Amino acid sequence: MAISLASLQQNTRKPPRILIYGGEGTGKTTFALCEHAPNGPARSDAVAILTEDGLGDIEASHFPLCRTYEAVEEAMGALYSEDHAFKTLVIDSLDWLEPLIWDYTCRANGWDSIEAPGYGRGYIQCDYTWRRFFEGINALREDKGMTVIMIAHQQIVTIADPELPEYQSTEIKLHKRAAAIAKEYTDVILHARIKTFVASDSTKPKANKNDTGRQLATTTGQRIMATQPKPGATAKNRYHLPPELPLDWAAFQAAMQANVKPTTHPQNEE
Repeated sequence: MAISLASLQQNTRKPPRILIYGGEGTGKTTFALCEHAPNGPARSDAVAILTEDGLGDIEASHFPLCRTYEAVEEAMGALYSEDHAFKTLVIDSLDWLEPLIWDYTCRANGWDSIEAPGYGRGYIQCDYTWRRFFEGINALREDKGMTVIMIAHQQIVTIADPELPEYQSTEIKLHKRAAAIAKEYTDVILHARIKTFVASDSTKPKANKNDTGRQLATTTGQRIMATQPKPGATAKNRYHLPPELPLDWAAFQAAMQANVKPTTHPQNEE
């Protein structure tokens, strides 16, 4: 088909694809499924595909625990092909999905392990399945109007920056190839954590005026999430969100409404 001005299309805003990651017990699943943290009820329009048993006492709608990659695809297929009222899909979690993708790839290729082909070729082969998974996410978003929230745990990695000394950063707990694909396919990456700060120990006497004293890490207990990248953690958003938000779905929704302008069509404006 020839490209011409007649082939121009109008972009329309779609529901966000969200990836939230962080340490154990920070409240990632509560954020994804409940209206308010920490004890709000599960949202009736949210459904979960589980690769780990991480719901705790959240009474949310969910498919049976997926023990194979095929089961994950079947659950996504059901949401795509059947009528339902769900508006949000939660994947809990990506790092427990990863070994299912390794297993699927090994079975398809007759390998004993994902390391069997050598030189990282097993992980390269997994790229095809990861992209197929995210294309399924895109189909649910575009054709069924679903917001998708993917949960992952965190890991600490060493960053070798050619312009800076090596430093450590918090990253999504996935193989680096899978993490890169996940970042490519998401609109918002949120780093969830419990707010901490460092203070001097006032109980220890200082040896001299230059002695800063023993430094102690302490916390307010406040759960927060970063929306913008910084050296210590991966994050991003394609909107205009503040750099930090409370770890609460209602707060996130309010920030989206306040910072994402509605789509307008100049020809329809008075």
